[in-house]
Amino acid sequence: MSDKHKNVLGQDLEQCSLYPLTGWYRDGCCNTDENDHGVHTVCAKVTDEFLEWCKEAGNDLITPHPEFGFPGLKDGDGWCVCASWYAKAVEAGKGCPIYLKSTHQNTLKILPIEVLKKFAIDLS
Repeated sequence: MSDKHKNVLGQDLEQCSLYPLTGWYRDGCCNTDENDHGVHTVCAKVTDEFLEWCKEAGNDLITPHPEFGFPGLKDGDGWCVCASWYAKAVEAGKGCPIYLKSTHQNTLKILPIEVLKKFAIDLS
């Protein structure tokens, strides 16, 4: 596999969610490319608190938009969230659990691994 498909741990990127179907490519993984200006690379297990904070901050992830293939998220859903939004949520004390094995390495350009590990739910 090429480097663009590695996670923040340097391993092969694992699937994030097929239901709801997530990812920049809607392939279930937090893959990315140069056209993904939002850097949708953090595989989050969203919480109500995180979703409400995002909505209040101007990033509504709750309201469905079927015209864009977006189902609207609910507590417990897996979703590839924008690294910059996740960083803002962490700064606001609203970071939700994340899966490091499914979080793309490009996230490290925005958030250090030490911060990400504080929210990891897949470290053994």
